Amino acid sequence: MKYIHKFKTVLVVLIMAFCLISCTKELDREPTNGITNEVQYSSVAGYQQVLGTLYATFVFGGAGPWGENSFLKQYFNLQEATTDEVVLTWDNPQYHSLSWTADQANIGAFYTILLSNITLCNNFIMESGDAKISQRGFSGSDAQAIHQYVAEARLLRAYFYSLLLDLYGNPPFATVETLVSGEAPKQIKRKDLFDFIESELKDIEPLLPEPRANAYGRADKAVGWALLSRLYLNAEVYTGTGRYTDAITYCNKVINGGYSLINNYSWLMLADNQLNTNEFIFTINFSNSNKQTTWGGTNFIILGAAGVDSQTTGLNGSWDTFRMTPSIPALFPTADTTVDRRAAFWKNTQTLAIDNIADPRNGYSSFKFRNVNRDGSVPVQDNTFGNLSDVDFPIFRIAEIYLTYAESVLRGGTGGNMETALSYINKLRGRAYGNNPASTAGNIGVSQLNLDFILDERARELYWECQRRTDLVRYNRLTTNTYLWAWKGGVKGGIGVAEKYNIFPIPTFDLLANPNLQQNTGY
Repeated sequence: MKYIHKFKTVLVVLIMAFCLISCTKELDREPTNGITNEVQYSSVAGYQQVLGTLYATFVFGGAGPWGENSFLKQYFNLQEATTDEVVLTWDNPQYHSLSWTADQANIGAFYTILLSNITLCNNFIMESGDAKISQRGFSGSDAQAIHQYVAEARLLRAYFYSLLLDLYGNPPFATVETLVSGEAPKQIKRKDLFDFIESELKDIEPLLPEPRANAYGRADKAVGWALLSRLYLNAEVYTGTGRYTDAITYCNKVINGGYSLINNYSWLMLADNQLNTNEFIFTINFSNSNKQTTWGGTNFIILGAAGVDSQTTGLNGSWDTFRMTPSIPALFPTADTTVDRRAAFWKNTQTLAIDNIADPRNGYSSFKFRNVNRDGSVPVQDNTFGNLSDVDFPIFRIAEIYLTYAESVLRGGTGGNMETALSYINKLRGRAYGNNPASTAGNIGVSQLNLDFILDERARELYWECQRRTDLVRYNRLTTNTYLWAWKGGVKGGIGVAEKYNIFPIPTFDLLANPNLQQNTGY
């Protein structure tokens, strides 16, 4: 059985208690779990337990019977249901019509999750300063271990801030200093937050383990490099200035860290995908143990896919939660895996067209995510629910890095070249067409490699991996009428919408709670 982030010392009581913090109004409160900080941080094991809690925030949410406060479910909805890749069946039609307001509950939910996670990171960092480490009697290898834990916590904090940067633009900026002072965090401008994240990731790089040297599911240098490559790829959106040369630099660092594609694309999102260590750079680790009960993990993606039967999913059928628009199958040579094995579309119960956006039978779904092992066996459920998942979710994998490299070259970045970019794209296509990155079955030529091709290839390779909204914003196609899909803007044929929907609003509840905040333009 897989354990979350392979930390055997994570205390579930700590996880659940720490995850109860919510919204900026409570952003600067220290967690209270019945154990004082002096007791908790009196040993290296105590530090490791709290570090485990920081990682566990990816898995466990706060209250809510259907995963409403779970990290992955909310991130998936914001990044996918606002695009051509997902149409929700049951709730939040404002996502797909791009018509939300600052009162939208689920937009506020993910905002709260991110700020709460940042609070936990800040508290850990505050308790791990040199003065406190010395005061508590740590030295030598013990102090060195704690310094590494702090670097991991700072990386997690930078990642959570990168999501606020991407999704909300100008969020409150909580630091160790605001935590100590008890002041309400001030708002930070998007460019300034970009600069902070960049500086943090470069500062902690020497303190992190070498690529693939840390425990599976924990951060190392390559995770920081991958985050920087994603940050630089989108820098023009965030700051107005392209940083494509820097994106190439950090792609090269990751690629030289020893990562490679696994041969079989269908193995990426299976129950035993912890075996994909060659390809996975950073993952959210899920287990079907009762201790990991959540309805907002990869089980949400598996069960959410409309119509897919239990024999295929490895779980108890489908919740009919979402489908995709016809625009996504249209990107593939066929709407099945006979040519491109990434086209894992579920058509048995589904129509291609979406005539009725509320009908769960309208729109193909996908069996890309399955709680089944490589050998076809289904993991025994170690819980009382029967619907928990063992599928880990890759936040970063090498395929994204190849795509980022190629796009950055095409956008004028230096330090790379078209020949190498083409070779990376053809590796992805070799795997997709021939179950072998070295296969030439899906090869394209240099004349076909352009920015439009990269955007389509990202959709083919990364659909349902929480990338699509960011990609469409970068290409200026999320809100404009340059690219339309079914029911975009609430119209069957699709229409353009206001530019403000390229980012989400600051939730109303936080504007009321924190006088330092101003709403994003247009809301």
